[in-house]
Amino acid sequence: MTAKRLFAAIGLAVLAAGVPLAAANAQGPILETYTAFLGPADHFNSRGARLTAPWQVIRQDRANFHALGVRDPGDEYDDFFASKANRNRMEQLILHGYIEGNAGWRIVNENVWIRVEVYQNSVAVSVQ
Repeated sequence: MTAKRLFAAIGLAVLAAGVPLAAANAQGPILETYTAFLGPADHFNSRGARLTAPWQVIRQDRANFHALGVRDPGDEYDDFFASKANRNRMEQLILHGYIEGNAGWRIVNENVWIRVEVYQNSVAVSVQ
């Protein structure tokens, strides 16, 4: 197999896995990975309003975990979002990152397990 065909095959495998080539190449090294359960408390902000975007639910989960001590069984610790400043960057991190397939809809509308890969300027989120 020529190098050109090998790279084409790798590219097709990455696309088949649901990861855009640009996202796969542009994120750099993974800083951290964690899993969390997005339960009922994670779907509402501190004023009781229902959250409507995936980044809001994920940010609330990390605020609940780190700042408020509201944790679902199995939620994993992460250093990156222990920082309020990094939690405040969640929208931009997701906009520059990747959420697989219908995971965004599921994050907003269901109680699901997620896996988050944290990069310097983005995150990649999948539903487990």
